Amino acid sequence: MTPSRFLDTPQVRALHGARVDELGAALSQGDPLADAVVLAFRELPPGEGWAQVRRGLEGRGAGATLHPAVGAFLEHAAATPAWVDWEVVDRAGALLLRAGPLGGLVLSLSSLPWGYASPAGNKPLALSGRLTEQAPRRLMETARFVHAVCVPGALHPGGDGAQVTLKVRLMHAQVRRLAWESGRWDAAAWGTPINQHDLVATTLLFSVVVLDGLRKLGLRVGPREAADYVHLWRYVGWLMGADAALLPSTEAGLLQVADLILVTQGAPDADSRALTAALLTFGLKSARTAWERRRVELTLPFSHAVAHHLLGHRMADGLGIPRASLGPVVPLLRRTLRVAETVRGLSSRAHRLAVARGDRAWRELIEEGLRGAPAEFHPPTRLARPPAA
Repeated sequence: MTPSRFLDTPQVRALHGARVDELGAALSQGDPLADAVVLAFRELPPGEGWAQVRRGLEGRGAGATLHPAVGAFLEHAAATPAWVDWEVVDRAGALLLRAGPLGGLVLSLSSLPWGYASPAGNKPLALSGRLTEQAPRRLMETARFVHAVCVPGALHPGGDGAQVTLKVRLMHAQVRRLAWESGRWDAAAWGTPINQHDLVATTLLFSVVVLDGLRKLGLRVGPREAADYVHLWRYVGWLMGADAALLPSTEAGLLQVADLILVTQGAPDADSRALTAALLTFGLKSARTAWERRRVELTLPFSHAVAHHLLGHRMADGLGIPRASLGPVVPLLRRTLRVAETVRGLSSRAHRLAVARGDRAWRELIEEGLRGAPAEFHPPTRLARPPAA
């Protein structure tokens, strides 16, 4: 049976046809290859399964004995689909890199909130407690993942972006297993934890939602840039375990899927608002001095205003984001960016400088946020404790 979270109506079917059944069925489909690896971890001595995965991802597993599930997972991930165009993948990430801090703004104030808005899709994250309990680190890990896959060459087998993506995939599999075993997972309502439907939705958050946000803030995105960026994230989605058949190859196709997901899910719930609040106030948790805390407090109205601009008032209100009256702040940001974009478009050298500066800004943000600690993406060992009755 289709989980009750999926709001199937005649109006939806009239608009989306057979795609409705396809996406509805995906709510009950997981990721067998990654799930088998998580089960293998339990059969092996503590730490050995993860060590095998790491050695394999880093190309240090030649001649080593691997658990069959680990071997199958690594073999599949290394077999690049025929539709992948490496030239496109390697140049596509420059779009987000050149956006620099603006890309981080769109990620934190549009992509992630759109994900939290799903009242069922947000349940694995809410149960894991990884955002509400560890907001600063969780967000920096997300930034590390997004940046890693955008670096040229990093998604090739063995590359840093590919390694990070596959670690995220196994982290999802462990959360899926823990959710099943917790006794707190409502399969009739929510389907399979981190299912194929939600993996597709995650890919949309980092592709078409990012494109929409960058455009709304004034970044010029050419047709080829957009097509390249969609291609990059289609491959990343496949690496994360999503069925490529569920991921259209064009921006227009992805927007149709995004609309279908939006009209078949309910309104944001209490978990949506709790996750969004943790996201917007994570700087308060990570502040080390009174001045840092005050600085975060002073910038919150700006974040609220930009979030409403990117999400629209209806969605932002549903997520509990306060309305901020900052007058011309967003139009001023757009005008400033247009000037910068005009300068960038004058020469290929100016473009390369913009990409290099943006890349440096991403790296500095991640290094400062993680405070020198590596982002290992270890699968969690427990879920958050349920709230007291």
